[in-house]
Amino acid sequence: MLNYIVEQLTKKKKTISTMESCTGGALANEITNVEGASDIFKFSAVTYSNRFKIKMGVSKDVIDKYSVYSMEAACEMSYNISKFTNSNYGVGITGKFGNAYKENLYGDNYTVFISIYDKDNNKFYNDTVKAVKQNRKENKMLVIKKVNDMLLKII
Repeated sequence: MLNYIVEQLTKKKKTISTMESCTGGALANEITNVEGASDIFKFSAVTYSNRFKIKMGVSKDVIDKYSVYSMEAACEMSYNISKFTNSNYGVGITGKFGNAYKENLYGDNYTVFISIYDKDNNKFYNDTVKAVKQNRKENKMLVIKKVNDMLLKII
C-alpha cells in the first residue's frame, strides 16, 4: 500500500519517522516492507505507555488536559518524532480499538487520532479513523490506509 509514498519521498529526498501507540508499529512495518524504504525512513517509536510518550517529548500537561486519546496528543507525537529525528514528516497515531487502558480511562473507545507534521512547512495535517472492524489487525490496516491517503495529498 505504501509503495507510492516511499517512491515519492525517495524522489523528493524527504524523510519520515513515526510515533505510534495503538497501531503498535504497524505503520513502520508497512513502510519497511517496501524496497528502498531505508532511504526515507529514519526511526519509529512505539509509545504504548504514557511514560514513554512523555520521554519522547509529549507534554504531560497535554496528556493530563486532553487525554492521551486526543488530537492534541497525536500532534505532540508527530511534531516530537519529526524533531527528534530531523525528519521532513512525522506521523503520530494514538487512540483506542475499543478497550480502555487503566491509566487512560476517558476518551472515545473507537476513535484513532492521526497527525502528520510537515517540518518544511511547519504544518499539521490531522484526521481521525473510527475503529469499526472486528479485530485489531483489521483496525490497524484501516489506520494505515488513512495515513496513506493523507500522505498522498501532502507529498
